[in-house]
Formats: sequence, structure tokens, C-alpha cells
Amino acid sequence: MQVFPLDPFLWQFWSMVGSAILCGAIIGLERQLRGKPAGVRTSCLICLSTAVFLALGRTLAGPDADTTRVLGQVVTGVGFLGAGVMLARGGVVTGVTTASVIWTLACIGSTVGLGYPRAAIGLSIVTVAILTGVELLESGFRRLKEGVYSREHR
Repeated sequence: MQVFPLDPFLWQFWSMVGSAILCGAIIGLERQLRGKPAGVRTSCLICLSTAVFLALGRTLAGPDADTTRVLGQVVTGVGFLGAGVMLARGGVVTGVTTASVIWTLACIGSTVGLGYPRAAIGLSIVTVAILTGVELLESGFRRLKEGVYSREHR
């Protein structure tokens, strides 16, 4: 596995930074255009910081170094971040999708930080497809339910 040198004078560093920002922007733009929390800036920062944490963990050397601990701590920390955006209002929990998106952004950032930027870009596109595709399905089902086939018209 290739380790990204964290030297800003090397192209590998900027490739990692660019990939993380691109992935965050792909997902963040979808969220921003819909007026949802965790827009472009937040999404880019989550992807970038997670990628850097993982890249830093990969640079650890020595017999006692365990880079998987870095990944585990990222997962734990992002879990708290995601929990912070969920709210209960009037018995209804909101923000679950935003929390899931934050979780996914950290996963994608981890993918970049571990050296798989093309996979991360693919995952970003799949994430946007899920967010928009399921929304289209839900609105289609809502229209069918409210139309002539609804139970109230029987």
C-alpha cells in the first residue's frame, strides 16, 4: 500500500487534498442545493480532515504503530458529530439523513486517506445518486398515493 507523503511540495499531497475536496463538493453541492445542513463547506472539510487523519495514521512507523486505531477513532468521533445533528421535535426525529451523510463523508474521506481516491469519487457519485434517486421515488409514491389510486377515493 502506497503511503501519501504529507509534504505540500509533492504532487501526491495535492492529489489527496484535491480528491478529498472534490468528493466533499460532489455531495455538499447536492445538500446545499436542497437547503439541507452540511453543505459544500462542511462536506469538503469533513472529507479533507478525515483523509488527513488517515494519511497521518499511515505515516506512523515502528512495531507498536497500529494505524487501524486512527480509523476506529475517526468512526467514533464522526458518530458523535452525526448524533449532534439529529433532533427530536414533537416526537419526530429529524436530521437522520444529514447524520448519515456526515457518516458517509467520513467514510469517503477515509477512502481517500487510505490511498483509494478513484473509489472515493465513485462512492461520492453513488451517494448523490442515492440521495436524489430515493427522493424521486418518494415523491412519485406520494403522487400515486394522493391521486386517483389513493385509499380515500375507494
